[in-house]
Amino acid sequence: MIRINLLPHRELKRSARQRHFYIQAGMVAGLGLLIVFFVHGVISARISYQTERNRYLEKEIAALDLQIDEIKKLKEQIQVLLARKKVVEALQTDRSEAVHLLDQLVRQLPDGVYLKGVKETGNRVELSGYAQTNARVSTLLRNLESTPWFESPNLVEIKAVTQGTTRLSEFNLNFRLTRAKQEAKPMPKPGPKPGA
Repeated sequence: MIRINLLPHRELKRSARQRHFYIQAGMVAGLGLLIVFFVHGVISARISYQTERNRYLEKEIAALDLQIDEIKKLKEQIQVLLARKKVVEALQTDRSEAVHLLDQLVRQLPDGVYLKGVKETGNRVELSGYAQTNARVSTLLRNLESTPWFESPNLVEIKAVTQGTTRLSEFNLNFRLTRAKQEAKPMPKPGPKPGA
C-alpha cells in the first residue's frame, strides 16, 4: 500500500525556518547589545581613567606653578642681592680712591700753591686755590699730568686777586681720575736657602 502524506510539509518547513531565523536574529541582537554594553563600559572606564589623569596633572601643574612663582621670587631676590654685592664691591674698590687722590695732590702740589677747595664728582675732580705766580699753576698742571692717577688736567680759569697786601693768582682747574688698577704682586714662595 502506498502512503501519501497529506500534511502541509512545505508550510511546516517554512514556519520552522522562520522560527530558526527569529531565534538567530534574537541571538545576533543579544550579542550586538552585549558588544555595545561592553564597548560602552570600556570607553567609560577609559574616560574616567583619563579624567583622573587630567585631575592629577592639573594638581601637579598647580604645584609646579607655585614652585615656578617661588623660583621667580628667588631669582628676583638673587638679582637684588647681586646688585647690592656690585655696589659693595664698587665701594670697596673706590674706598682707597680718596686716599690716593689726597696723597697724590699733596705730592704734586708745588711750593707757593695753596688749595681752597677740592670737589669730586664721579671720576671728575675740580680744584680751586691760590698760587703765587701763574708759572706755579702751570707747574701744578704738568705735575698732575705726569701722575698715573690723574689724566686730562684742564685749566678753567685763572685771575689775579689781592689777599691783604699780597697779589696772588686765583685758579680753577679740573682733571679726571684714571682709577688705576693696582697690580697684585704675588708673594714670593719660601724656598730652600742657598747653600743649605
